[in-house]
Amino acid sequence: MTVTIFSVLTAAIFIFNVILAAALVFLERRDASSTWAWLLVLFFIPILGFFIYLLLGRQLRKKTLFKWEGSKRVGIEHLIATQMNELHDNSFEFQDPNAKNYTDLVYLHLRNNGALLTQDNNLQIFNDGRKKFNSLLQDIENATDHIHIQYYIFRLDELGNRIVDALTLKAKEGVKVRLLYDDMGSRRISKRLFKKLTAAGGEVETFFPSILPIINPRLNYRNHRKIVVIDGDVGYLGGFNVGDEYLGLSRKFGYWRDTHLRITGSALYPLQTRFIRDWNQASARHDIEYDEAYFPVKQETGNTSMQIVSSGPDEEWEQIKDGYLKLINLARDYIYIQTPYFIPDASFYDAIRIAALSGIDVRIMIPNKPDHPFVYWATYSYAGQMLRAGARVFIYDNGFLHTKMIVTDNKASTVGTANIDVRSFKLNFEVNAFIYDEKVSTDLAELFHRDMKLSTELTYMMYLDRTRMIKTKESIARLLAPIL
Repeated sequence: MTVTIFSVLTAAIFIFNVILAAALVFLERRDASSTWAWLLVLFFIPILGFFIYLLLGRQLRKKTLFKWEGSKRVGIEHLIATQMNELHDNSFEFQDPNAKNYTDLVYLHLRNNGALLTQDNNLQIFNDGRKKFNSLLQDIENATDHIHIQYYIFRLDELGNRIVDALTLKAKEGVKVRLLYDDMGSRRISKRLFKKLTAAGGEVETFFPSILPIINPRLNYRNHRKIVVIDGDVGYLGGFNVGDEYLGLSRKFGYWRDTHLRITGSALYPLQTRFIRDWNQASARHDIEYDEAYFPVKQETGNTSMQIVSSGPDEEWEQIKDGYLKLINLARDYIYIQTPYFIPDASFYDAIRIAALSGIDVRIMIPNKPDHPFVYWATYSYAGQMLRAGARVFIYDNGFLHTKMIVTDNKASTVGTANIDVRSFKLNFEVNAFIYDEKVSTDLAELFHRDMKLSTELTYMMYLDRTRMIKTKESIARLLAPIL
């Protein structure tokens, strides 16, 4: 009798797995690598694998998550069409001749993402958390109309409370304050902990909140963006989240090396639009309507040309990754990459491998310590493969490297929130600035060279000499790479 029950249960599990596997293959139509990875999970962990799949594996429905008709009133759709037509017939007026060399990339982002090229911007680069947040707090203090602030991770530690106190003070003064955070990235907090801010008139929203405290059916689809727009006049975008570790106060990570941009100029229009769309998706009752105060007329502040590009699982294509690939393909002298996670898909891997094999100076910098073990060992494995192609790999030793930056030829660069991995390419909601400016790109390259002095260069002989345990960890991590 026991044998019969066991046999029936085993058969039922087998049939259930076959049905789920069939649905995975024929209904969701994933790429082959992630399909095989999930089939392995279902095969080796029959029951638990199903629940893991429910939390991590289901695809986001392809529906319009971000509707905001106010974008039409800003004139974005008309401007996009105008820029595309002018670029197509070579009548577009580039203020910087260097930017004209990237016409193909500019056109790609316009057509693929509706990312307007703005040419009157001024950028300040931050690679230190204390300087970045001191600047942000000063800009918050100077706000007179509105503060829109969005982070993937927002901790209510010393730094987080300083920011909330500053926001609360401005809300009491009548400034419209809106704070948006991701539910999984900021899972240690809840909206009720922002009572003093909401009591002062501020608004707080959560992106894709959990159904229950520990259950979130959209565990994989997280808003990884970090955006701040103040009075429509100044904005921030980059890799720093809000927490004491980003000030270098974590015993585990030590100094936190990241890259963030302070932006003034017309690039604030698309950055503001991105925040409003994210906010309106998350807000149940407090949608933002069009207001000219969010898009003030700009006085020319600089001459940096740039595009704000966003991507996410709601899109048909992988816009930021496509931009990365085009940027790599346009490089003629060098490609510098800094990323905490280097787990490229086949297209990115081939592009950077071909660049290295072609004699382009490819340098990749990764951390010397993991914040996610599987991700780290997959990164180490891919880095080893790049050495074979002639790339140089540097292991950053001065704390934790979290910056997401690519710079090429001292002419073009990108800084933002997207890592070099499948999660950032396909699963997370991300935002990057693509910059066509020699000075900014040269400054970013100089930061890379400065970081090289704080790094150990990984040679191919060193990589071959790794222990059997490391090889085992790499093998397991590479197997799971498509779903990490």
